Amino acid sequence: MYPWAVVFKQMGPVAFVEIVFFTLVLFLGLLYAYKKKALSWM
Repeated sequence: MYPWAVVFKQMGPVAFVEIVFFTLVLFLGLLYAYKKKALSWM
């Protein structure tokens, strides 16, 4: 995320939509793993 934030102004609004979509996919994967109790360590 940091490299994207550094060059954000050069990449334009399309990059913003892409990073929001990417972050949303990661968050949905985390929710899926949490609901399946795959993140339970004990």
